Amino acid sequence: MKLRIKFAKSGVMRFIGHLDVMRYFQKAIRRAGIDIAYSEGFSPHQIMSFAAPLGVGLQSRGEYMDIEVYSCTSSKEMTERLNRVMVPGMEILSVTMLEELTKNAMASVAAARYLVRFREGYEPEFDWVEQLKVFYQRPAIPILKQTKKSQLEVDLKPAIYSLDIQDKTIHLFVDASSSGNIKPRMILDAFLAEHGRVLEDAALEIIREDTYTDIGTDGQPEYVPLDAVGRIF
Repeated sequence: MKLRIKFAKSGVMRFIGHLDVMRYFQKAIRRAGIDIAYSEGFSPHQIMSFAAPLGVGLQSRGEYMDIEVYSCTSSKEMTERLNRVMVPGMEILSVTMLEELTKNAMASVAAARYLVRFREGYEPEFDWVEQLKVFYQRPAIPILKQTKKSQLEVDLKPAIYSLDIQDKTIHLFVDASSSGNIKPRMILDAFLAEHGRVLEDAALEIIREDTYTDIGTDGQPEYVPLDAVGRIF
């Protein structure tokens, strides 16, 4: 059986990189007594797949991983069992069951929603709120993107599905697919560069609110959270 686990990452755990998060969950699943399936071969490993890895230092309320299990009880009991072995900064939000042919979490990612704020002391001294609104209304937002061999000019605008600002908090809904994968820093980098400013490493507080898949048909996208394709059991 395939299960999709939604979890939140905050506090000091936001500084843990993706590989360490994988190792953490491998141990947590064993401690929780989850009847997880293992791969075959000379070096068996737990069958699990994570959605889009979260950058170090970012918080999230919508991270996902898929696992395969031989047996399970109920969504509520599985969530509680896992939360009993979580550390502060990690919280299991839901466990849902997937149909057999559902794409894994990594292959399913199409979009992501973020909250972005400037940290105290890093906010631009000009009227950035109105200027960012003007920036977003442009028909194109070209940037130079570094590839392995050279620089490539790309247009960010088609990949920014929405941008809104409320109380100096930027609400972003962007392409997060393997072909697009727009990060909030890329947008703010481009915006500040036009005003002769450099975005410092610690300038932004970024929270990923959720991660989405596209269930639309006939070329009409319909984005839903990754756990919406599963069912409570």
